[in-house]
Amino acid sequence: MLTIETERLLIRPFKMPDLDAIHQILDMDLKMETQTREEREEWVRWSVLNEKQLEKLHQPPYGDRPIVLKETNTVIGAAGFVPCLDHFGQLPYFSTRLNKPVDREHRTAEVGMYWAIASAYQRKGFAAEAAKGMIDWAFKHLRLMRIVATTAYDNEASIAVMRRVGMTIERNPYPDPFWMEIVGILENPASGKG
Repeated sequence: MLTIETERLLIRPFKMPDLDAIHQILDMDLKMETQTREEREEWVRWSVLNEKQLEKLHQPPYGDRPIVLKETNTVIGAAGFVPCLDHFGQLPYFSTRLNKPVDREHRTAEVGMYWAIASAYQRKGFAAEAAKGMIDWAFKHLRLMRIVATTAYDNEASIAVMRRVGMTIERNPYPDPFWMEIVGILENPASGKG
């Protein structure tokens, strides 16, 4: 199963003992989804099973993983690869790079990634380190053409991480969908398009 190691971090599959830490981070601290402990337990259980089943099916390692500080073995956040099926053709980056007209009607699939770091560990470079580790792994092992990340206009911290890992920052010129107001795009340098 996928484990990525960076200088200070491990990004590994979830285990049930991670439940309290990740519930504290995502639901209590960051209030990302505000799930109850029982709902988060179901999500962690699903994450554990998802990892195993995707591996058996020889599918990409989509899903969430804890970010663990190696020095203390402390879960400090979460990161993951996610399937993004959306209106990427409406972004000038894609119409220009692909030499196609802007397309707001059709959806296309991209591989997305995300990260979330507990408040106490923010502004220490952990999000960028985790993102860079995941990008390097995905470009080398999955041989992806590109990776995207999305965020809101006012999420300066995520936009800064996108810049630190070398993503092109694209502002969605349309009001929808609201979850892709800002899109970071990074081409695999080995593809010749980066």
